[in-house]
Amino acid sequence: MRMNNNRYLYHLIALAAVTVWGLTFISTKKLIQQGITPEEIFVLRFLVAYIGIWGLSVRRTGSSSCRLWADSLKDELLLIVGGITGGSVYFWAENTALSYTQATNVSFIVCTAPLYTALLSLLIERKERATLTLLFGSLLAVVGMGLVIYNGQFVLKLSPLGDMLSLTAALVWACYSLIMRRMTDRYHTLFISRKIFFYGILTILPTFIYKPWSVGFHQLVQPSVLFNLLFLGVLASLVCYVAWNVVLKQLGTVRASNYIYLNPVFTLLGSALWLDEQITVVALLGAGCILAGVYWAGKVNQYEKDKSEKRGAEK
Repeated sequence: MRMNNNRYLYHLIALAAVTVWGLTFISTKKLIQQGITPEEIFVLRFLVAYIGIWGLSVRRTGSSSCRLWADSLKDELLLIVGGITGGSVYFWAENTALSYTQATNVSFIVCTAPLYTALLSLLIERKERATLTLLFGSLLAVVGMGLVIYNGQFVLKLSPLGDMLSLTAALVWACYSLIMRRMTDRYHTLFISRKIFFYGILTILPTFIYKPWSVGFHQLVQPSVLFNLLFLGVLASLVCYVAWNVVLKQLGTVRASNYIYLNPVFTLLGSALWLDEQITVVALLGAGCILAGVYWAGKVNQYEKDKSEKRGAEK
């Protein structure tokens, strides 16, 4: 019974993380309207998270979270790739895409990352199997996600560059998820997240060669800017990245990634509350499909996994 309770706790943590991530689009949009570039937003939010996670690591005196390097060069290189795929390239591609295409296109394409995660997991990860029931739940969630994003306005304007950047973001996040699944089996969650923040910041710096830093201190101390930066840095980055790495370890890469389909639901609700955008019946129907798809993918796949483990134990 206690094991089941713990499992439900990790599902709740995953739900809380994607709730926050679903609202980050609104905060990022408000910061861009204040004249802060996507690259500057990324550096500021990850810098806040990096400072914060060092504070958490120091509090755990003597723990492995304070270490500076991984056990091997291979693992250190994987963490660098994690910083690129889950940090610099992901956020650069996603935010830059908004400059070339509609936000609906970006949201839909980026949030298909769980499908690519499932496919890559099937091809690469031998520990976890992407079953037909899980894929069915994923596809149902994709349908629901499309309904939520378009919110009754079925007008799709294609932009090759913007859509390709969005697809890049989805693919690199899928790679990040698989890398984290491997790393969480070997290292402390705080250590992993700290390295991701560090390498994410480090690998975004070359972009300032052709687009110099422009945001000034007077902009950063404005209440609305400061609030949104703290929301993105402390809650969306520091807290949610640490929590997500725990979720990936406990629930598995594929099942955890299916929660990403819920992002547009919370973006929709947040937009209705803070941007006065309308919620239609089509959007509500889409939200229902997403919830059903996530439940089906997680519940049925867990049942099959438990049944498989039981057969193995009987043998």
